[in-house]
Amino acid sequence: MSHLFSGPADLHLHSNHSDGTEAPAEVMRQVRGYGVRTAALTDHDRTTGWDEAADAANALGMTFIPGMELSAKHEWRSVHVLGYLFDPTDAALVAETERIRGDRIGRAERIVRSIGRDYDLRWDDVLAQTTADATVGRPHIADALVARGIVRDRTEAFDGILHPREGYYEPHYAPDPLTAVRLITEAGGVAIIAHPSTVGRDRMMPMPFVEQLIAAGLGGFEIEHRENTASGKRVLREIAHKHDLIVTGSSDYHGAGKPNRPGENTTSDDMVARLIDRASGTTPRYPRS
Repeated sequence: MSHLFSGPADLHLHSNHSDGTEAPAEVMRQVRGYGVRTAALTDHDRTTGWDEAADAANALGMTFIPGMELSAKHEWRSVHVLGYLFDPTDAALVAETERIRGDRIGRAERIVRSIGRDYDLRWDDVLAQTTADATVGRPHIADALVARGIVRDRTEAFDGILHPREGYYEPHYAPDPLTAVRLITEAGGVAIIAHPSTVGRDRMMPMPFVEQLIAAGLGGFEIEHRENTASGKRVLREIAHKHDLIVTGSSDYHGAGKPNRPGENTTSDDMVARLIDRASGTTPRYPRS
């Protein structure tokens, strides 16, 4: 299969269907401008941008890998599970993503009500920063704070008002990572843990639990990511080698929402091929030859 694609692959990209700032087609145009030849749209808990992104990618001579970033939680840790090439109509997975998105909206409304007691911010301000298909979340609240002139940018919002220490934080529903991995796998997809060795509260999951994830069908780790620590990467490579797991690298591009640039980390052709060969839920969308 490797003859159908070649060149840099960026497998973690977000559009305005979740918390990115650009439409799916624009995301593909941006990543192509940075030399990316294979791209995956991985919006949070949503697949609505696939068709637009695939059409744009193929028109630009790129291969498109359908994906999603599924929210999960282990104890107090937020764990994001990237799913690739799964069946987007799988009933169990659809039901879970609908539950996650529904709870995110309620959570966002609660946060805005709390902030609104101290700052000039209303729910309509947040809705003005979203598209009809978006999964509303804290990044949209941050954008609303910027639009109202309360903070300068998303970074200031998350370092200040939206930081848990400020008292406005609200929890939201997310499945256990084991459930997330199983849902993606049972839908014919490949599950990859996104940026698994970041600093702070999102530090690595305990090794016994990682072993459980692997036994449940985990496909691999996103190791080359700007937020992973050097020591964490070393540990992850050892685990991947021991279990013959897939290793990916990607940018986690969000448009203007983050400083991450397309193609700053990429996935090798061999690993992309393994990802495709392992999946059975759907297929990549290749450009016409």
